[in-house]
Amino acid sequence: MSHAVQNTVFAVSSEDECPDVTVVMPCLNEVDSLPHCIGNALDALARIRSDLGLSGEIVIADNGSTDGSQALATELGARVVPVADKGYGAALIGGCRGAWGRYIVMGDCDGSYNFTEGVAMIAELEKGHDVCMGNRFRGGIASGAMPWKNRYIGNPALSGILNLFFRTGMGDAHCGLRAITKDAFDRLKLTGTGMEFASEMVIKASLLKLDMVEVPATLSPDLRDREPHLRPWRDGWRHLRYLFMLSPTWVFGIPGLAALGTGLFILVAAALHALGVLPWIPFGESFIAIGAMLTLVGHIATIMAAASHLYGVRQGFRKPRPWLEGNRFATLEACAIAGICMILGSICSLIAVGFYWEASSFSALPSILPVTLAALLGAMGLQTLLAGFLFAILGGNEAQFYPSLSKE
Repeated sequence: MSHAVQNTVFAVSSEDECPDVTVVMPCLNEVDSLPHCIGNALDALARIRSDLGLSGEIVIADNGSTDGSQALATELGARVVPVADKGYGAALIGGCRGAWGRYIVMGDCDGSYNFTEGVAMIAELEKGHDVCMGNRFRGGIASGAMPWKNRYIGNPALSGILNLFFRTGMGDAHCGLRAITKDAFDRLKLTGTGMEFASEMVIKASLLKLDMVEVPATLSPDLRDREPHLRPWRDGWRHLRYLFMLSPTWVFGIPGLAALGTGLFILVAAALHALGVLPWIPFGESFIAIGAMLTLVGHIATIMAAASHLYGVRQGFRKPRPWLEGNRFATLEACAIAGICMILGSICSLIAVGFYWEASSFSALPSILPVTLAALLGAMGLQTLLAGFLFAILGGNEAQFYPSLSKE
């Protein structure tokens, strides 16, 4: 079937015609590769129609091309959606927002992906999956299609960290050929404007517990006669930092609990030694200050982990823990009461230390432990009190941080 005939079959003139599938390609000066990519996408839509009985359209998400890509895309039968925000992710987000199909297949506009492999992806979505990812390591990577540092270092490392943090189960989390239902795309509320979009989509799908599956995909050398938009080191770092930004457990929680546990161990050991329970400990008075510092850092880090989790829940890309919904202790009042009690305990402890100091004729205290513990308790109380207001603000200016679903 010629492309001209295919265009008459798949051209969509208005949203009212409701195509089933939209193939979205981000485009920035891709006039050389557009004929191949659109022709390949038309072949894919022909197979989708014959195999699955679904109609389709092609959307070129243009990111400000100056080489005539827009006119060529229209001539070849695609619909052009202009995207003002710059970046790979911004183009894909804009294109997917402008898609009229209930299923979306997205892939690069450089000839490196075979859109006919999207037929199997749409078949998986038809089975009820929300997201279908391509796996280039299962499908095959042609010689020269991927730099060695991306193939053997970047992709395995980033996919490994992503799976460690978020347990997605995806073997190739950064494949550019993927499919998603329009409903799932809307739920993800994606914001990544650069190459980190690839990670963001998989991470947020995992956080929302969407049903994801993988199928083999192939990667071929791109058809452009210029350098690709991808910059391995820059974009690799953008992916990595995004993994950490969306994982408060690994950024704040685990380091915070480690610091908190170490600090409390030092302080408890010092207290037991002062009480005569432990006859010997392997550190002196100076370690008490270190223990207090670690405890305080651990406390604020766990607060930041909780705040980040709450932000993700309120933004809609993270589900709350079941035990948090409607929890009467996850409130501004509970944090305020706990913080004030800790502050009062600190004040009382410092007053007691003052009386002891006076009884000792204001001579130097035998240990810094009592003052350190009292000051630490006060600082943690103040942090807890302020954290309550922070949580309330992040929770939409509501005192109940995690309302029950029946109240949503």
